[in-house]
Amino acid sequence: MKLKVLKLNPEAIIPQYQHQDDSGLDLISTEAVELQPGDSQLIPTGIAIELPPNTEAQIRPRSGLALQHQITVLNTPGTIDRSFRGEIGVILINHGKDNFQVTQGMKIAQIVIAPVIRVEVEETQKLTQTSRAANGFGSTGYYSP
Repeated sequence: MKLKVLKLNPEAIIPQYQHQDDSGLDLISTEAVELQPGDSQLIPTGIAIELPPNTEAQIRPRSGLALQHQITVLNTPGTIDRSFRGEIGVILINHGKDNFQVTQGMKIAQIVIAPVIRVEVEETQKLTQTSRAANGFGSTGYYSP
């Protein structure tokens, strides 16, 4: 399966896996941007993609940026539909207390290619019963060692 990548900016870096068993390919910033605490900005990557049939791309945060600087992807996971051909941008947000400098060439997010299952939507008057029913948001309790 192939992911076609078009460089829209000569400074763009083609995404790649860093290790053989990685799920995500690194996305790289093509611009330097300062993120103040609480600020979010769309960071360009300088690339457009053509996804394989029956797939989507998911934009996910990098754990190191999140842990060390409280920088994450605002709409995580961001979804890129197969028909989209525009530039891939990453919405980063600074949840930290200090300004954060995104530099040109910095790894800012990961892109994961995932299968898409399309369903036929059917309106119904009743759903099947389960033991959980409509219980959610902590309904199973909290772990306490």
